[in-house]
Amino acid sequence: MKFGHFEALRPVCPRCLANRGAAVPLAPGIVEEATADSVRWGTLVCGDPACAMEYPIVDGAPILVPDLRGWMAANAHLLTMRADIPAAMEGVLGDGFGPDSAFNATRQHLSSYGWDHYGDLDPATPAGEAASVVRCLAAGLDRLGPLPAGPALDLGCGAGRTCFELAARGGGLVLGLDLHWPLLTLARRVMERGEAVFPLRRSGIAYDRRQVEARFDAAGQVDFWIGDALFPPFAPQGFALVAAMNVLDCVASPPALLHAIDRSVAEGGGALLATPFDWSTQATPVEAWLGGHSQRGDDAGRCEAMLARLLTAGAHPQSVGRLHVHGEPLDMPWTVRMHDRAYMQYRTHLVMMRA
Repeated sequence: MKFGHFEALRPVCPRCLANRGAAVPLAPGIVEEATADSVRWGTLVCGDPACAMEYPIVDGAPILVPDLRGWMAANAHLLTMRADIPAAMEGVLGDGFGPDSAFNATRQHLSSYGWDHYGDLDPATPAGEAASVVRCLAAGLDRLGPLPAGPALDLGCGAGRTCFELAARGGGLVLGLDLHWPLLTLARRVMERGEAVFPLRRSGIAYDRRQVEARFDAAGQVDFWIGDALFPPFAPQGFALVAAMNVLDCVASPPALLHAIDRSVAEGGGALLATPFDWSTQATPVEAWLGGHSQRGDDAGRCEAMLARLLTAGAHPQSVGRLHVHGEPLDMPWTVRMHDRAYMQYRTHLVMMRA
């Protein structure tokens, strides 16, 4: 955790924020290992004595989620996963665990996200194939126009490429929040070492390890924390820009995500939202799919219409209060690589908003 980000962003207790809407500042607790500009191992502590929740900083990433023990229990095997397994032995372990194991599910995530975020920097990737996320972000920023000075927040940052792009475009501090520990570890390695290391799936459970040089001039402006996009652990209106790229259909409550973005954007600031509306019950209950759960509803299955109402004050009981759509939404092509012979092609819906 970089001291500069902590001091500038002043995070608050996510449990107090989620349970009673209180923005209680966090204070440094234990510092077990630190450098001149960051904490590698330590804690942050809630300033309310009635809560006094202690949030760990693990390998430089503070874990700031409302249900800390629940997240820790679900991710214990990832937090303690070794990072020094040779590539050949990683394949042997993957064979032994089997294709349906959590180990191989994690490798698939790292393969798809690593390729999209950093594959364009790999000489082995054909030109124009990877980096859909970069092209989508650039299109949104170009149409959003000038923004006030201030930090940027990337909700659901995944492997982190968007954070480096935001830092290069805006010049201010950028913070990436995500709940996926292996993806955040990949992002932090790029930030700290200038290299992206990820398994790239050939087919089945056969993977190659890719090690790609990924150096960004503005990496010093970026940090990555574990955090819930529905409860960003910050006081209101603290960010000049909030981005949420392909996150809306990955959360339990899409309206809650929109309100979290609305709450986080500073007056005069902007927000970018991209989503392919690729709903899954593993992430979002069917009843929460925006217009996409029945062709007999008012929107006849058109997710875009429901989203537009949620982004129009007074148009729906769950509409946001401050943000408004800026210009016409775009449909952007987005390619997800599954393996050498399988690619999914999305048309992601990109919305620009101003506060």
